[in-house]
Amino acid sequence: MDKEEIKVLLEDIKDNKINIEEALEKLEDLPFKDLGFAKIDNYREIRVGYPEVIYCEGKTLDQVRDIVKYMLTKNNNILGTRATEGMYNAVKEICMEAEYNKLGKTITIKRKEQAITDSYIAIVAAGTSDLPVVEEAYETAKILGNRAVKVVDVGVAGIHRLFARLDVIRGAKVVIVIAGMEGALASVIGGLVDKPVIAVPTSVGYGANFGGISALLSMLNSCASGVSVVNIDNGFGAAYSASIINKL
Repeated sequence: MDKEEIKVLLEDIKDNKINIEEALEKLEDLPFKDLGFAKIDNYREIRVGYPEVIYCEGKTLDQVRDIVKYMLTKNNNILGTRATEGMYNAVKEICMEAEYNKLGKTITIKRKEQAITDSYIAIVAAGTSDLPVVEEAYETAKILGNRAVKVVDVGVAGIHRLFARLDVIRGAKVVIVIAGMEGALASVIGGLVDKPVIAVPTSVGYGANFGGISALLSMLNSCASGVSVVNIDNGFGAAYSASIINKL
């Protein structure tokens, strides 16, 4: 339930379209629903503007399915991240509308129409190996109501590829830059655009990459002033922050 839905509920009470008992029934799960193994935060969209997202990694198939089953009763759009194909199949049994991005490991369910932004988020990736993080960011941006454009395989080893798409990148309201290895792409783009840059280090790289730590440290030490950094492989976190910026 979001602020607009609560406003409509209060208007219905005022206009005698619904009685107090019916209104209380609609509100009985606020602020959260206790499923025993999880407490679903029904109040989150009212507080921060977006409903709770399901982080699926570490959960069982039954837990993911039962969380989704309850969330479906609230008629919200649903996003699950780090989901396996088995989890998706379990969700598909109770909701045929569910979609799975195999590369990004996301489950999305669209139950509520929402306005899509005119401005867009550019999601820029250094290499093809970074695509799983790109897809997680892309699906997150879309389910949160944003236009998103992907610009991929434009890393610094062939920087002319980046310049060929620079107009698209500069046209965005906020830019997500995803890169592994040494993570240099974020600094390069940060020095070329006048928009906020959210850098995502990835775990792509050989041994001295240390599972993304080398890219993380490079991005944190960027001399480009407009670069902020999220955690390694965190496409979701980058897109969530980008969505907030894009809708300001």
